[in-house]
Amino acid sequence: MLSADKTGLLTAFLGGLPGHVAARLARAVELDLLMDGKTLPHAEILRGLRPVLRREPCGRTLTPLRLFCLPFQELLSSEPRKTKQKGVIIRASLLALWRWLGQELLAEETQRFCVDVKTMLVAGQQEAALAEPKKARLAMEGDLAMADAVEMALLLSAAPEMMKIHALLPTPAPMTDELLWQLRAVYDELVTRLPDAAPYVPLVAMMRLSRPWEGLRLPLSIARQHRDTLISKTDMGLVGEILFSRLDSLQTAILTARHPMFDADKLLAETRQFAELSTAIVKEIEVRRDGEWGQRLLKDRAAVGAAMDKFMERAPRELAAALPVQRSGARNADFSRATDAEKREMAMRYARLVMGSRHFAAGACFAAKQKDALEEICAHLRRYNEDLVREMRAPEVPGVVEVQFPFATELTALLFSEEEAELLRRRGKAAQSASAA
Repeated sequence: MLSADKTGLLTAFLGGLPGHVAARLARAVELDLLMDGKTLPHAEILRGLRPVLRREPCGRTLTPLRLFCLPFQELLSSEPRKTKQKGVIIRASLLALWRWLGQELLAEETQRFCVDVKTMLVAGQQEAALAEPKKARLAMEGDLAMADAVEMALLLSAAPEMMKIHALLPTPAPMTDELLWQLRAVYDELVTRLPDAAPYVPLVAMMRLSRPWEGLRLPLSIARQHRDTLISKTDMGLVGEILFSRLDSLQTAILTARHPMFDADKLLAETRQFAELSTAIVKEIEVRRDGEWGQRLLKDRAAVGAAMDKFMERAPRELAAALPVQRSGARNADFSRATDAEKREMAMRYARLVMGSRHFAAGACFAAKQKDALEEICAHLRRYNEDLVREMRAPEVPGVVEVQFPFATELTALLFSEEEAELLRRRGKAAQSASAA
């Protein structure tokens, strides 16, 4: 067990490693762990590497648990929940089931499975390990974890077909006509052999597509429908339900953001994902306004649009607080005192939010407010910049100009362009030179 100081130093070092180096180190550590190595601090090293591995996903060393999960790994989630959703398995349920298998239900079989898998993996026989039978015959009902176990058992029974999907999509790729027909063949096999597992074919494929919403094409092809009203009522609507669940999660995150404690970059990313996904769903299927999915989409978009409208409406006020004008009504900039750092930071966050959302505001129903906010803050900044340059020729309070000018330049680069910001810098230098003369 490492001390807190040593753990901190190790974490800082590992977090700065290049992605390919971190991946090689993670595989080596996990292989040592498989061989029951006792020297390395496995948990601390893997914990320190985790942020790098999240940014740059890579192949990880197979373990008995990871091998067990292959048929349903795309369904795993760490998101909190209140009810069981078909097609979503919580990782905590997996760990509970794994412990139960190993300690009570199939203790000897699980131990033998782990030993055999470790032996083959250490010997470099990955293909042999992948061919190991995976059996979990569970008949359970009750709480959420038990429902997850039933779903895991079903997907384990469909392991051969699930692995065919992995072979067709070893890396994220777009849907093509050829891939669509290949997935349809896998679906047809399962309909004959294990009908209850067949609806999971488009779901597992969707999780491995570079554009997940294209997973809707398989149920559309199977159902021979292009409207949501019929598909959403069948098992083939599972893909749509998962996509709408993602929209709901994004909507919740967006509605949680509040002034003044919000992360502009995080809010932008969540709103962009919401807009792109909702727009893509509409393009993939004919969403009827009176259909179940159509009603949900309208409701979600309206809620997100209303939340973002409030941010857009507030943006000009926050910018004006950081770049104040005189109260006389002349609208000349006020250089009697510098604004504090908190106001400048808040204005910059709002400016990033307004500017950063210009390409997807329409998809989240706040395009009109975004356009108005952008025009207003840009006009305010242009007027302020002109007054600022004039003030620099004969500043009454030089310290104010020294604080406000770099801030105005940074805003100019964000809202207009780096070229305009450089022009402003040159104009400022010329004004200062004239003042010194």
